[in-house]
Amino acid sequence: MKIFQSLPAVLVIGFVLAGAVIAAAGANAWGLIVWLHVLAGITWIGLLYYFNFVQVQALAEAAGDSGGPGPAGISKYVAPRALWWFRWGALATWLTGAAALSVPQVGGFGLHFLAQNGVTVLGVGAWLGTIMLLNVWGLIWPNQKKVLGLTAAGDEAKARAKTIALIASRTNTFLSIPMLLCMVGHGHGISF
Repeated sequence: MKIFQSLPAVLVIGFVLAGAVIAAAGANAWGLIVWLHVLAGITWIGLLYYFNFVQVQALAEAAGDSGGPGPAGISKYVAPRALWWFRWGALATWLTGAAALSVPQVGGFGLHFLAQNGVTVLGVGAWLGTIMLLNVWGLIWPNQKKVLGLTAAGDEAKARAKTIALIASRTNTFLSIPMLLCMVGHGHGISF
């Protein structure tokens, strides 16, 4: 079927079906925000894992393959597009998360020591996500622009930028593990 050849068409169908579920379930605005938060978060963390588990190793192998096509295809065509979705997914995740946390009974970014119903664990997750967002926009993206040649930089600056971007990305990878525990844990009875 031709409809499956069009990503925008598939996305519209997905959102229409989600809208039907929301209408049938009578979901409130908070539930809709949480759903958008999860959708954006899957995009962000999925790409974080793609970069760390797939692309970094693939680029290293491509650079070492003297008879192969080299890393240029990934660096020129894949990485800039993936980084666009990555950084905007991070921002959308943080904004929808902050909106969801604005509900008074949730408690926001608070790290209350005597919190009930997992609010503290959710607050820890929110702060981990905030650190990760700052890494994306403050370290990963500015340095990746140098690595990919989107911003002028000499060889020494590119090498330094590559190291900084890798360390920030790996930091986000290890922070994502407890952050995801906090997000899921809040709704499933994990609290402290």
